[in-house]
Amino acid sequence: MVKLGQNFLADPNLLEAIVRDARLSPDDVVLEVGAGEGVLTERLADRVAHVHVIEIDRGLEPGLTEVMARPNVNLVWADAVKFDFATLDPLPTAMVANLPYAVATPVILETAFELPSIKTWNVMVQKEIGDRLRAEPGNKTYGAPSALIQLAGEVRQVRKVSRAVFKPQPRVDSAIIQIKRTGTGPDEATRRLVRAGFAHRRKAMARSVDMAIPGSLKAVREGLEGAGLDPGIRAEALSPDQFAKLSGMIDLGADA
Repeated sequence: MVKLGQNFLADPNLLEAIVRDARLSPDDVVLEVGAGEGVLTERLADRVAHVHVIEIDRGLEPGLTEVMARPNVNLVWADAVKFDFATLDPLPTAMVANLPYAVATPVILETAFELPSIKTWNVMVQKEIGDRLRAEPGNKTYGAPSALIQLAGEVRQVRKVSRAVFKPQPRVDSAIIQIKRTGTGPDEATRRLVRAGFAHRRKAMARSVDMAIPGSLKAVREGLEGAGLDPGIRAEALSPDQFAKLSGMIDLGADA
């Protein structure tokens, strides 16, 4: 069984499906976050050259002895949200994981930003998170994570995962999503603009950015006009590419 928060995946066929959907090759280097009891790790290690596993809970160590002994498995005891993924050697080419709900979004975004070597992600997340990451502009779930990850890759839902396959059942459904990299992802300036734009999503984007980055109102409004957009537009109406274009047209200064 695989731990997913405080729940256990009770369907071994789903584990096989996760690995199969990832379409891994023998020379791939896989990143997994959340070891659980190592059942997914074992399947990955059987198929690829190397597996890096990031796990925070040292209480799981006794059950991972055999997995840790495998020559192509590198288990790192660390908080994935604070971990420097760029220090992994060899660098991962794919990410396959049952991600803990609490860290799924920051881990996906950080690996996209810090590890350009990763070309595909096949990860299980809370369905709500998957819906948010693949949401389109104008959708009520479209937000900063949507725009940021879509500047790095194409996001799609591979399959829904019912709460019924977990013991005990969680209060939410899950989904397996796949991300295929299409670009290097947003630079620091674009990330800052996107996050500021959605910081106060009920307000016009220029006003929201100005509230997050004081003194930026005029620059953002002029940039929107220069891009042929309504200066009173809300962030939720901008596509990821429009955010990137706008970021290149304005200078918001250094981080405070």
